[in-house]
Amino acid sequence: MRVAVLMGGFSSEREVSLRTGRAVAGALKELDHEVIEVDLGDEPLAQLAALKGRVDTGFLALHGRGGEDGTVQGALELLGIPYTGSGVMSSAVAMDKNVTKRLLADSGVPVIAGVALNRQEINQMGINATARGTVADLGLPSIVKPNCEGSTVGISVARNLDEMERGIEHALEYDDTIIAEKFIEGRELTVGLVGEVPLALPVLEIVPKKGIYDYECKYSKGMTDYIVPAELPDMIAPWLQEMAIKAHRCLACEGISRVDFILGKNNRIFCLEVNTIPGMTELSLVPMAAAAIDISFPTLVEMILATARLKSCIRLRE
Repeated sequence: MRVAVLMGGFSSEREVSLRTGRAVAGALKELDHEVIEVDLGDEPLAQLAALKGRVDTGFLALHGRGGEDGTVQGALELLGIPYTGSGVMSSAVAMDKNVTKRLLADSGVPVIAGVALNRQEINQMGINATARGTVADLGLPSIVKPNCEGSTVGISVARNLDEMERGIEHALEYDDTIIAEKFIEGRELTVGLVGEVPLALPVLEIVPKKGIYDYECKYSKGMTDYIVPAELPDMIAPWLQEMAIKAHRCLACEGISRVDFILGKNNRIFCLEVNTIPGMTELSLVPMAAAAIDISFPTLVEMILATARLKSCIRLRE
């Protein structure tokens, strides 16, 4: 099969995407597929259009804006190039943390209490008043983050009013809408899902060697310990897997996703977010969890590739 691995792009997660793409391309070559590596640069539409008729499918290894948010998926739909992962709507919705939380809550998936604020509202109230109001609503400590970023880009913990102000200003550097949530102290857990009928991989626990699992901890060797399968009280692991599948289906995800959770006091579980194109590097969580049940990296890549298709409900026939 001729496969275009789409990677890079222009988001804040560009370097991680390149690592994911190169790893995937290597696995596809090992599986005897013909591979074209495409770093979507300054003219992504032209680059995608040039693939029409040259490839059988696109393997999406893009993270963040311009790749994980439905934009590339829409272009591939128009070009008639099948692709891996979720479709336009699912990708766009999952990228929006505020919308995702609302949908998950309505579906019975527990989420953390929080507020969403846009730049216009913040400018009208002023940073100080916004920070004071947020602290009054949520208490301290709280987490502040951009609404549509991944890899914990722009995230901070606010333990006092000054840190809340700085956190809001920092998050606004990355997005016009920010999310503030109650800080839940607990164990960070994640569940990967792969395949057409989603297979829930073993629950993996993330143990960062500093305060929170931030960008540095995610992508620097030795900064985080990973335990898979996570050592959990009876029934917590299967319940997490059940909630992960529910979240995956709630957002109509396809092919692959990773659902992140935190386990707080009294074994209370909260869903943090749903990732529709999780990382596939040597430090990535889905390959790690797959390896725990003897699914090799090339096999995992083949499982994802097998789900590639066009997702549009209506297509004109030539």
